[in-house]
Amino acid sequence: MDSLTIVTLAALIIGLIYGAIGLLSGFCMMSSLRGWWAEGDRRLVRTYALAMGVAIAASQLLAAAGLVDLSKSIYLQPSFSAPVMFLGGLLFGYGMVLSNGCGSRALVLLGRGNLRSFVVVIVLGIFAEMTLKGLIAPGRIAMAQASQATLGANSLPALLANAGLGAVPARMIAASLLAAVLIIFAFAHAPFRKSPGQVAAGLIVGLLVAAGWYATGYLGADDFNPVPVTSLTFIAPIADALQYVMLSTGSTLNFGIVTVFGVFAGSLVTALATGRFQLEGYRSPQHMLRSAGGAALMGAGGVMAFGCSVGQGLTGLSTLSLSSFIAIAGIVLGTGAGLRGALRVRPLASA
Repeated sequence: MDSLTIVTLAALIIGLIYGAIGLLSGFCMMSSLRGWWAEGDRRLVRTYALAMGVAIAASQLLAAAGLVDLSKSIYLQPSFSAPVMFLGGLLFGYGMVLSNGCGSRALVLLGRGNLRSFVVVIVLGIFAEMTLKGLIAPGRIAMAQASQATLGANSLPALLANAGLGAVPARMIAASLLAAVLIIFAFAHAPFRKSPGQVAAGLIVGLLVAAGWYATGYLGADDFNPVPVTSLTFIAPIADALQYVMLSTGSTLNFGIVTVFGVFAGSLVTALATGRFQLEGYRSPQHMLRSAGGAALMGAGGVMAFGCSVGQGLTGLSTLSLSSFIAIAGIVLGTGAGLRGALRVRPLASA
C-alpha cells in the first residue's frame, strides 16, 4: 500500500471520529466562548482547553521523538504577515458568530440534517477559494507582501533557544508549561470533572490532532511521493472538497479533502444511530443572509489567518508557532466582538 493511500485512510478514520465526537459533545470554539462569557455552560470551554493541551503535548512528543518534522508545516514558515493573519482571525471570529459556528461545526451539523449548514459550507468554500486563488487573492497577496516580516524565531521553543537554552529543553519546557496551564484550567472546573463525555471529547480531539501529524508526517513520509505535513484544519480543505466534488476527474484526494468527507459521514452515521437526525432550515431571509455573510467572512478570514478555530486553535497551536498565537488572538477578539459590546450580533426576532 502506497503512502498516499495510507494517509487518506488515516484521514477518513480521523474525520469519522471527529464527526462523531463533534456531534455528541457539541465541540466548538464559539459555543465554548459563548458559554463561558454568558455564564452558561462553562464545561465546553474546558473541553476546548483540554483538547489544546493534549494536542500540544502529544504533537510535541512526536516531534521530540523525531517521528514528525513540524517545521515542514505551513505554521512554522520563516516569514509571515502578522497584520494579515490577525485581520484574518478577526474576520473569521466575527463570521463564526454570524453563522453560529465554524466550518468544522457546520460539517457536523450538516450531517445531523441542518440545511443551514449546507449554505454555510458552500459559501465558506467559495470565498475560501476566491481568497486563495480567485478574485480576492491579489488583494490578500499584496497585503501579505507589504507587511511580511522574517523574525529571528518563529515559535516559542525558538524564542527560548535564542535565550540560551538547547533546542530539546526549549521545546519540552515550552510545551510542558503551556499544556499544563491548559489542562489545569480544564480540570479546575468541578462540573467539567463530573462530565466524562466532555473530558473524553477533549482528550480524543487533542489526540486526533497528533494523529493527523503522525499520518502525514510519518506514515506519509515517502521520499518519492511525499504528502504535505498537516493535520486537522477545515478552511482550505472545504474549498478543495467542493472543487473535488465538481471537478474530480484528474484530481487527487488528499488528507484535507478526505477529512472533510469523513467528518460529515461520521456525524451523519452517529445522528442516524442515535436518533438525532432532523432536517432543519432557515426561518427568514434575514437569517439566511446573516448566516451566508458569516460564512463568507470565515472563508476569506480563514485563508488570511492560515486556518480556523481548529486549524489554528488546535493544529497550529500544537506547533507552538508564534503566527498561530497571533491568528488565535484575532479569532478570539473577533468572536468577542460578535458576542459582546457595540458590534454584538443581535438575535433575529423572526429567526
